[in-house]
Amino acid sequence: MTSAKDVILVTGSSGYIGSRLVERLAQKAQVVGLDVQEPTELPENASFVPLDLTADEGVEHALETVRKMHGDRIASVVHLAAYFDLSGEPDPLYEAVTVRGTERLLGGLQGFTVEQLIFFSTMLVHRPAAPGETIDEEQPLERKFPYRNSKIDTEELIHEKRGDIPVVYLRVAGIYDDGCGSAFLADQISRVFERSPKSHVYPGDPAAAQTFLHIADLTDAVERLIERRRELPAELPLLVGETEAPSYAELQRELGRLIHGEDWQVWQIPKPLAKTGAWLEDAVFDEGTFVKPWMIDAADDTYALDVGRIMQLLDWRPKHSLREKLPEMIERLKADPAAWYEANGISVGRVP
Repeated sequence: MTSAKDVILVTGSSGYIGSRLVERLAQKAQVVGLDVQEPTELPENASFVPLDLTADEGVEHALETVRKMHGDRIASVVHLAAYFDLSGEPDPLYEAVTVRGTERLLGGLQGFTVEQLIFFSTMLVHRPAAPGETIDEEQPLERKFPYRNSKIDTEELIHEKRGDIPVVYLRVAGIYDDGCGSAFLADQISRVFERSPKSHVYPGDPAAAQTFLHIADLTDAVERLIERRRELPAELPLLVGETEAPSYAELQRELGRLIHGEDWQVWQIPKPLAKTGAWLEDAVFDEGTFVKPWMIDAADDTYALDVGRIMQLLDWRPKHSLREKLPEMIERLKADPAAWYEANGISVGRVP
């Protein structure tokens, strides 16, 4: 169980997921948020310590501050801090922040008594399934893009250097909230809302499916992992997501009905044609298209999850589903399109 005396560290604590985890976990424990950017506000029972994972002295100073504040015993380290961008291009920051930053953190934690490390990975480290099939934790890992590779590299590093620290490799589905919160889903919704011709074409199998997870269900799963930390295996790969995975075509049809009251037809187009169109928008017309070549290459990938392991170990069930949340999401969009676009990182100038 988690008690008010337990100390929990959250790296990447000022981010989208980290800030919500700090708020949730601080209800039952002493939480220390670590990040390069200080949050605008903190809940009661939470504090902030600056952390620069790219520098030895940055990690040493942060952990020494934690030691002075709370001593040598840590119930759980929830490690979210990592590098990510949407370009799909290699970047030295993947190695510097995600991989070597984790190595520095692990090295520093060896001087503490740490009951658990939860490393935030992604379901995308697994080889994708075929439409109609599901992925469980036994599905092989597959290197494909820089972001995914950095997570695989870091999981391997943790396996080698964790020492006596028990680890959960939490492989998370696509996160969303009541207002959307997912860049990929927001782009898909906005294209239908704008009646863009691009919303009627897809450079892959429209039956390809993706699992999502509401942010509240994620925070619930993490809290349960911490509460049951002494009951778990020393190393635990764990997929977390909803029990259904809507296909791209299913989402488009539902979005068309919710937004415009009509079915939304989708036709498959060749990948080379899609890449040419994306390049023209970006390089020639300077429209800054969201779609990048790597996204087109991954358009056939299905990530429907078998989450039986986490359901059994934690007695956890998702309380939300994307399909049931879409009407509320679209109501918010219709009520104030400009605010919805801004909240989801889309240019307000695109609002029709």
